[in-house]
Order: sequence, then structure tokens, then C-alpha cells
Amino acid sequence: MIFGPRIELKTPAELQVMHRAGQLTRQVLAAARSAAVPGATTAEVAAAAEHVIVAAGARSNFKGYQGFPAVVCISVNEEIVHGIPGPRTLEAGDLVSIDGGAIVEGFHGDSALTMIVGGDDAGSAADRELSAATEQAMWAGIAAFAIGTRVSDIGDAIDDFVTERFPHLGLVEEFTGHGIGTAMHMAPEVLNYRARSNGPKIKAGMCLAIEPMLTRGGGETVTLDDDWTAVTADGSRASHWEHSVARHVDGVWVLTAEDGGAAGLSPFGITPVPPAG
Repeated sequence: MIFGPRIELKTPAELQVMHRAGQLTRQVLAAARSAAVPGATTAEVAAAAEHVIVAAGARSNFKGYQGFPAVVCISVNEEIVHGIPGPRTLEAGDLVSIDGGAIVEGFHGDSALTMIVGGDDAGSAADRELSAATEQAMWAGIAAFAIGTRVSDIGDAIDDFVTERFPHLGLVEEFTGHGIGTAMHMAPEVLNYRARSNGPKIKAGMCLAIEPMLTRGGGETVTLDDDWTAVTADGSRASHWEHSVARHVDGVWVLTAEDGGAAGLSPFGITPVPPAG
């Protein structure tokens, strides 16, 4: 993944389009989640997601990206990210991460969620904890973006949250978040861990995809022979959560959340504010 040097700052009008792209992305993931039932293939889940994009008259930003063949990545159990949909049949208790996006009027949305096939009761307590911890770590990172001064504050917050609350879980460092806007992957790189670099300053108009990935084992990864699917080196299960988020002159707004991030940011004492348009 290559990030150019320029950080794109959006105007209020562009943030409105970003929000529309984010909300369509949310609907794409909701359709995929509903389709991910016991007995369904991952290809069928991807087809449900693609139907939403086509019906909206939008374009996929995943399908065809560097040759990726589908509109969503579907990663099952030990697969961390970039899983390719296909004939695999989902079973009750599988831990599935779905990562997808859409392009609306030239602007991109990108989001990911983790779910247990068959509902939470079909999965193990350890898998429920893993997914919840990853989602909470994401919100810790989003909260840092809302009040921080440097992009590195996000990685610091995610790392601190995991280290203090879930030290038995592995934090994947190989994959990062990123800027998003007129391209899906843009500067700046958004680390999910502490680093020596402070990173660029956070400015109004900046939009970032914040996406931690945790495992029930170590953080080391291996890429399969398809050159896409990344799995845990130790075979442990993994979780991936992501939102696209805008920082603007009046506050922060989660572009891919139905409520703008109100529920997720409430524990941090932060109230999101929609960008003026």
C-alpha cells in the first residue's frame, strides 16, 4: 500500500459527499452482514454487498483494486484481512470480518466489521471478547483523532487501550489505517501502535480510515499463495474493525456510522458534530 506525500483536506461541500459515500458503505456492509448466515458461501455474501452498490448507481472501490476480484474482503477465523470471497461455506460460530467500500461522486467510503456467524451465542466467549476489544480499540483511536493534535495520537491511543485492557491479545502492526477521499488509500498512514514519529498535524478537513486488527494469539502475519489473504502466523483467530472519520472545524464525524459515532464516542465524553454543508 503506497501513500503519496500530499494530505488531502476536504471542503465542507466535499465532506457532504464523503458522508454520502460513507453511508452507502454502511449499507453495503449491513447487506453483507445479513447475508453471512450458516450455509451461505462467502461469494454469496459478496453478491449481496454488490447488489447494494449497483442499485445505488455507485461504484465499488475494492473490485479491481490492484486486481482484487470482489467488492468486499471476507476474512474467516484465522484470516485477518483481504480474504477473497469464493465457494467457502460459512458455519455457525465462524468469526468473520467484512471490509468494504463504495465511491460516490468521486469520493470513497471504507469500513469493516467483525461478526459471529449465527449470532453471538453461536460463538465462543473468547471470540466475542476479541471482536469487542477490537471495536473498542477502534473507538479509542477515533476519540484520539477527535481531540488529538497529531496523527500519531491515534496509534498511541489504540496501543495503550489494548496493552492496558487486553494484554493477552495480539496487536497486528503490519497493516495500517490511511487517509481517504478522492482515493481509497491516501496519506497519511495511520499506525495502530506507538511509534517514535509524531506524524503530521491533524487539521480540519482531514479524513482518515481508522482500523485496528487484533488476534487471540500473536501479531505476526503470513500472506497466502493468492497474494491477498493475510492470516495469523500462529493460526489464532483475528478481528478487524474500521470506520472512515472526518475532522472538521466544528468537531469530528464518523462518516460510516449511522449516528455519526455518537454511541461509540459517548464513553469518551465526545459528542460528534456533523460537518456544515
